[in-house]
Amino acid sequence: MSFFTTLFDQFWFEAIVRLILGFVLAGIIGAERQSVNKPAGFKTHALIGVSSVLIMLCGEYISTNSDGADASRIPAQLLSGIGFIGAGTILRDGFNVKGLTTAASLLAVTCIGLSIGAGFYLGGFITTFIVYIILSYTHVMFGSLDNFNNLKLHVTLKEAEGVMPHIQSILDNYDISIKKIKLEKSNEQKEKDLELVFRYHKDTNINSVLTEISELDNVIDLEEA
Repeated sequence: MSFFTTLFDQFWFEAIVRLILGFVLAGIIGAERQSVNKPAGFKTHALIGVSSVLIMLCGEYISTNSDGADASRIPAQLLSGIGFIGAGTILRDGFNVKGLTTAASLLAVTCIGLSIGAGFYLGGFITTFIVYIILSYTHVMFGSLDNFNNLKLHVTLKEAEGVMPHIQSILDNYDISIKKIKLEKSNEQKEKDLELVFRYHKDTNINSVLTEISELDNVIDLEEA
C-alpha cells in the first residue's frame, strides 16, 4: 500500500496523468473541428493541448527546483505565441473570412491544457464540455434566426450617369438593402468614386453580386473598403 501511496505522490506520475488528460480533452475539441473539415483538426488540437500541459508542468517544475521562480512566465509566453498558429487557420474566401472559430478553439484548448497542467482538473473538464457544446450545437440554437452582414465597397466609375439604376437592380435581385451611398470625383480625369454600404443576408452569394456589378459597362474597379 505504501508503494502505491509513494507512486501517486510522485511528480512524474502526476505529470503523466495531466498529459494524458490534456491529450484527451483537446482531442475531443479537435475531433469536432475535423468532423466539419476545418483546417485545424484532431492532430493540431491534440498537439497544442499536450504542449500546453507540458509548458505548465515545466513552469511548475522550474518553480519547485529553482527557489520559487515564477511558474507563470512560460505559460504566459505560450498564450502570446498561440496567436501565430491561430492566424494560420484564418482563411480568406473572396470577401468572406473563415477560420475564426477554429482559431478561437485553438486558444480554448491552450487554456484547457494550462488548466490541466496546473492541476485545475474541474476547470479543464467543464471548459471542454462548454467548448464542445458551443462548437457542436450553437447552430441549432441560432440557425433559425436571420443573420445579416454589412459590406462597404469602393467602386471606381468611368461615368456615374446611368450606373446607379443598374446597381440598384442587381441589389434588388438579391434582396440587398443599401445603407449608404456617397459619390465623389476621383483624382483621375472624369472618373467618379462611389462608396457603397449595404446589408445582405448571410446566405446571399455575395461574390456573384460583386461579379455582376464589376461587369457593368462603366465600372472600372471594385474593392472592399
